[in-house]
Amino acid sequence: MIAETVCSAVAAAGLGIAAVTAYRKRFLAATRIAAYSLVPLGLVMTGVVEWLADTAFSPTAWAGFGVLGASWLLFASTRAVERRRGGTRKERKEARAAAQREAVAPAASAPSLGAGSRPSTKPATAPRAEASDDFSDIEAILKKHGI
Repeated sequence: MIAETVCSAVAAAGLGIAAVTAYRKRFLAATRIAAYSLVPLGLVMTGVVEWLADTAFSPTAWAGFGVLGASWLLFASTRAVERRRGGTRKERKEARAAAQREAVAPAASAPSLGAGSRPSTKPATAPRAEASDDFSDIEAILKKHGI
């Protein structure tokens, strides 16, 4: 009841200000002011203000907003975890299966070493000579600067 009265008073005051603005020959501004001042009146007439007032003072509505907020937090946290892990469970399972197929394919084409031998699962490392070349470049730079 009070909210409807306040909105109606705001609309009446806004229309008064629009009339004064139009009297000063600022018709565009007066039209905008009139449009803004009719919004609260329209909200009162459609019943939106009454619904909002009933919702604002309803503990059940506030509990519902809390549940919606908790739901949103759960969705956001699961999405953040998915991004960190690299996709959904289905995507990770497909990637794992593809990696296993790639690991099995080279082992199948390699010559058999006997019944008791197993293929090596260690990745091939770069030759040590390249690493020493990198250090020699660094040593040359350090000597050039007198370090």
